Amino acid sequence: MQRVAEISLTESNVDSVESLAYRARRHVVAMAGRGGCFIGSAFSCIDIIACLYCDVMRIDPQRLNAPERDYFLLSKGHAVPALYAVLVERGFFGRRRLDHHLQPSDDIYLHPNRNIPGIEFHSGSLGHALAVGIGIALDIKLRKKSNRVFVLLGDGELNEGSVWESIMVARAQQLDNLIAIVDRNRRQANLPTESLVPLEPLSDKFAAFGWSVRECDGHDFKSLRTAFHPAPARSNAPNAIIAHTARGRGIASIQDRANGWFMKLDEGQRLEFLAELDQSWETAR
Repeated sequence: MQRVAEISLTESNVDSVESLAYRARRHVVAMAGRGGCFIGSAFSCIDIIACLYCDVMRIDPQRLNAPERDYFLLSKGHAVPALYAVLVERGFFGRRRLDHHLQPSDDIYLHPNRNIPGIEFHSGSLGHALAVGIGIALDIKLRKKSNRVFVLLGDGELNEGSVWESIMVARAQQLDNLIAIVDRNRRQANLPTESLVPLEPLSDKFAAFGWSVRECDGHDFKSLRTAFHPAPARSNAPNAIIAHTARGRGIASIQDRANGWFMKLDEGQRLEFLAELDQSWETAR
């Protein structure tokens, strides 16, 4: 099995991951034109997922159930178009299957489903997947294996009490093979997180619970790689990575805006968004 975590992130590798993330965003825009999706939430975490699948996790699309694989759980399940798109770009299933988005004939739907190759767990009800990740990580520890478990949470999701129960249990069990990533886009539904139930100082809170904590720019691949390597960061402590992001990143007209959360695009909007995305891509290069 290819151990992608051992690849050093050279300038050419950064370009490759950035290119994949750009193509993945185009897939998400297409899904938003096929019944709608949580495009803003998907765009805030798509770079994180691309980095994980290209440069961090030990995983092989040709051996989906390899016992030595790393695990990825998308706790903020409404952002699943980002995961679908990256899985397609990494060869887990064919692009044409995305044409079935929201069709009753397939499981390409609004939340992760294990009938999709590469999806490890059904998720969508917020606050659950970290506890599931703890169960997987504890099983790995009991079997004395080296697999790692990555769980991506939304920052608004941290208002769920079950998350903080899980954070305490993970530290009590010394699960250093567990890596929780917080998509810190500072928006919960249509309002800023800090105007609802303030989360700051978030790093200090994780640290107070005994976790190893790092922060990074969730849209900068070198910053992401620095945060993820090495993982675990230290023995006997679970890992938290707070990735600072922007909802809708890549499309200027919806970036960091309340109305850029769930969107159902007509053909004209879809073409406009693709044009904005292309312009953003060209400017960044």
